[in-house]
Amino acid sequence: MARIEPLPLRQWPKEMRAVLAALEPPGTTPRLSPEGRSKALNMLGTYAHHHVLAQAFFTYNGHILSTSTLTDRQRELLVLRVAAVRRCGYEWLQHVHLARDAGLTDEEISRIALGPDAPLWDPVDAALLRAVDELIADGRIGDETWATLRDKLDVRQLLDVIFTIGAYETVAYMQRSFDIDIDDDLRP
Repeated sequence: MARIEPLPLRQWPKEMRAVLAALEPPGTTPRLSPEGRSKALNMLGTYAHHHVLAQAFFTYNGHILSTSTLTDRQRELLVLRVAAVRRCGYEWLQHVHLARDAGLTDEEISRIALGPDAPLWDPVDAALLRAVDELIADGRIGDETWATLRDKLDVRQLLDVIFTIGAYETVAYMQRSFDIDIDDDLRP
């Protein structure tokens, strides 16, 4: 049971329409197809309590989802690893669909929960997963992981790695602290 009940859609402030638009920055192709997807009303209804904060965060998250220098696959490796480490079921379920859209197989998605030392990861994928673990545990990407990432990613991509992990770490904090119920349309 949620600690704070999400606002029902009919009680959302009128500003929430503009807030939601921030998830798809101007000049980008919409990537969040609603077809067959959860409407995430419990999470969005929680954000609706503070539409000014939601606007700022969704602008940031819109970059991560639409204009990041990382591939969609790389982003979803990071997001799902954060969800696994933080044991955030809502975040995990929400992003499994995006991970599949990004080309991750169900086997790879399952392996993300096992972490960077699971067999079959290529060195860059393992380093991305390890970066999540290291940032969450130590607040810093370790030297060996950094060297692997620095060899394959440019500075903008390295920044996007760190900020993607940070954004979804924050989302996990919110979802777990508020005990946001998983939406019926998100349940497997």
